Amino acid sequence: MNYRGFISFAVLFFLGSSCFAQADGFKPSTTNAPGRQYPQVNVDGRVRSRFTAPDANKVQLDIGGKKYDMVKDAKGVWTGESLAQDVGFHYYQLNVDGVSVPDPGTLYYYGAGRWGSGIEIPATDGEFFALRKVPHGLVGENVYFSKLTDSWRRCFVYTPPDYQKNLKRRYPVLYLQHGSFEDETGWSRQGYANRILDNLIASGKAAPMIIVMDNGYAFKPNAGANSNDVRPESIFEQVMVDEIIPMIDGKFRTIADREHRAIAGLSMGANQTMRIIMNNLDKFSSLGAFSGTSNYPGTDVINTATFLNGKFKDGAAINKKFKVLFLGLGTKEPNPFPGSVGAFKNMLDKQGIKYVFYQSPGTAHEWLTWRRDLEKFAQLIFK
Repeated sequence: MNYRGFISFAVLFFLGSSCFAQADGFKPSTTNAPGRQYPQVNVDGRVRSRFTAPDANKVQLDIGGKKYDMVKDAKGVWTGESLAQDVGFHYYQLNVDGVSVPDPGTLYYYGAGRWGSGIEIPATDGEFFALRKVPHGLVGENVYFSKLTDSWRRCFVYTPPDYQKNLKRRYPVLYLQHGSFEDETGWSRQGYANRILDNLIASGKAAPMIIVMDNGYAFKPNAGANSNDVRPESIFEQVMVDEIIPMIDGKFRTIADREHRAIAGLSMGANQTMRIIMNNLDKFSSLGAFSGTSNYPGTDVINTATFLNGKFKDGAAINKKFKVLFLGLGTKEPNPFPGSVGAFKNMLDKQGIKYVFYQSPGTAHEWLTWRRDLEKFAQLIFK
């Protein structure tokens, strides 16, 4: 074979190998670390992971509540695949000889109470949170000292695209909370809140706004120090009202009144924010509760005389106070979320309280549900 023929053969072999590698539809995940080809996702939503561990005896891919055995080749490289996963973002990990570890192929995200791996199963409607050629706002880390918790805390603050240019303009504020075992990084890293708002603002569908994403875990100094069994009582509401809001109004060009202040959260954050707004209707005018309500985990009929100290007894008064009351839920949410949100909706209906209810098709208790909720909610507030 001459030199030219060898080159042609090599090119054809490479192209053929590449086509063979993609023939089953697997492609690197959008959440992969730079340059990493694994994990991969195919068109059916199956996940394929690859991990080098020559001395390991057993490696499993742990995703969606199930562990899948991986197979080792002669070079000590383990490969395994999951069954089809729901569209959206999923936390996952590898289990190596009984020890759970992150997959080194991905970027790391804080969820399930740990920094670990995450993977995105593509959805057909992903354009609303995609990076697009539109003006982009900024997400900044804001560190502050909390006297109430006697500790340093931080929040991430999104400012809209024209915030740095239009220095005379003031903006409404959305306080946006994460869920259980997550933190203040969640809404910008897993939730893409900044991308969602950039795209909505560019299309004229949402008002330019500031978004504040703080940590929902806040406790008194040394709370629970003598007990490992009981979570100390949260003082996050007090931190929000007495420290976070005054700090944000002092540092940023906000419109500092209830008409231009909204609060929303997912799961645990939905429970928290609902309690906060009902106790502070002089501070907020709109609520977004994504996959959660303050009767969680209860599914029984709500007694308005006692629920949240009777805050929902007077439906007419609630309607005058709320500009937007939004509830969101995925169609595949596990129990008890459909039951608890359903009981809350029934209570609102009985009291004649106006609200907007959105169901995210084909998603469960995960980030695509909450991205869709935010995309809908942001279009309703500050109009």
